[in-house]
Amino acid sequence: MRASPKKKAPDFVILFTVMTLLAIGIVMVFSASAIIALENRADVYFHLRRQVFWALLGLGGMLFLSNYDYWKLKRWVNALLVVNLLLLLAVFIPGVGVEINGARRWIMVGGFTGQPSDLTKVAMVLFTAAYLSRRDVNVQKFMQGAFPVLAVMGVFFALIMAQPDLGTAIAIAGATMIIVFVAGMPYRQILAIAMCGLPLLGYLMASKPYRLRRLLSFRDPWADPLNTGYHIIQSLYALGPGGLFGVGLGRSRQKFFYLPEPHSDFIFAILGEELGFIGTASVLSLFFLLIWRGFKTALMAPDNFGMLLAAGITGMIGLQALINIGVVTGSIPVTGINLPLISAGGSSLFFTLCSVGVLLNISKYARV
Repeated sequence: MRASPKKKAPDFVILFTVMTLLAIGIVMVFSASAIIALENRADVYFHLRRQVFWALLGLGGMLFLSNYDYWKLKRWVNALLVVNLLLLLAVFIPGVGVEINGARRWIMVGGFTGQPSDLTKVAMVLFTAAYLSRRDVNVQKFMQGAFPVLAVMGVFFALIMAQPDLGTAIAIAGATMIIVFVAGMPYRQILAIAMCGLPLLGYLMASKPYRLRRLLSFRDPWADPLNTGYHIIQSLYALGPGGLFGVGLGRSRQKFFYLPEPHSDFIFAILGEELGFIGTASVLSLFFLLIWRGFKTALMAPDNFGMLLAAGITGMIGLQALINIGVVTGSIPVTGINLPLISAGGSSLFFTLCSVGVLLNISKYARV
């Protein structure tokens, strides 16, 4: 059934939490990146300008998609998948793909770098929701329901792992499974997929020497403090001194070339050092609030497509936040993934805000 034409105002709580997280992110990106930008670019505002630029671009996308009938997004599913597939392949083309720290995750376009895997997050959520909401698809039957989705996801999963980018691949797989679960997949099928997926995850973790070393160092990072355990130790050194109120905004010591990627993957550690437990608890509360309202929007959606799409978008944001914060706090092994709406990262921020626009659009049609 298509959404009712009667619209309400978008969910204010979602809008408020997203705008608040975005504002916190812009402030923290500047605080965490200023010294690095001065050293590498001779311009303390370099990363701040980029973050503000992508934030404004993303807000434009959010505004457009919050007013664009989300049902019409089905028209673009196949085109989006094809474009995304080509972009993921372009990463491996010399002169087009950009290699940073041994990973080929980026492409260069007009002086800007972007990660095609950020588009994959949106494309897979949209495809899975559109396919499973079709009337001729019986989710109870594996070959008709979950299998086609898992097959498409497997192709993108493999391409992202080849970059390599385990964190993003796991987030995409997790969000896809959330949608399949919400669509009504039988529990026995979920259990069977989990039994097949866990050994595969174990193999992927152990198949590359650096991943295995990270996994082993996760148990005791101080066993190799200058190599595999370095990221976790420096992150904990940032979080520890923060105490209740932090050392003060802009006064972090770990951002002075101790903690790698302080403005992107490990920005939550700098936030904890400067703003303390109060700051980290506030950010966590905002994410919990966003996830709660997102899933409530899914429950109140007027049609299956809206329900699955809202659940997928919310699940993707929640999983990314969970993985990032888990890494920063030493709760899970180190893997690179941004903290949504907070970390520096152009394409990630843009597509996250566009996804929020779709979520706000769905909330307008929510049943009372």
